[in-house]
Amino acid sequence: MEQLLIRKYPDPILMKKAEKIKDPLAKDIQELISGMFETLRADSRGVGLAAPQVGFSLRLFVIELEGIPYVLINPKITAKSRKKITGEEGCLSFPGQFLPVSRYDRIQMRYTDQYGKPGKIKTQGLLARALQHELDHLDGILFIDRVKSSDKPKTKK
Repeated sequence: MEQLLIRKYPDPILMKKAEKIKDPLAKDIQELISGMFETLRADSRGVGLAAPQVGFSLRLFVIELEGIPYVLINPKITAKSRKKITGEEGCLSFPGQFLPVSRYDRIQMRYTDQYGKPGKIKTQGLLARALQHELDHLDGILFIDRVKSSDKPKTKK
């Protein structure tokens, strides 16, 4: 699959809760995963990409961090730290915007991988932040929704 078009805010698909994937091994899902990595790698600023960001309302996202690719299908947070850390985040659907977002420092997530096998990841730091950011996309939550109102960019009405 070739590079996909990244949907930009305020595209309505970005605010919609994505649907569960029934068959992770389906040809169209496998092609979508490939296309998402190609799209992510073409934009060197990105760490992750969720299916809704490329026009598919499906519970799937990919991350590539320090050369390690991650594919998470139907992910779910199963544990999180009490401690939250505020850090600057950007989003490919909001080009050029970077805002302070508070996220859990450590998380544990269950998911299905691209081979249809169940997986579990326990992590912290940038990977934990990226996982939470991409999971938000699957729930129709945008990173600007996580920003304190005093830190939100001023928009003209």
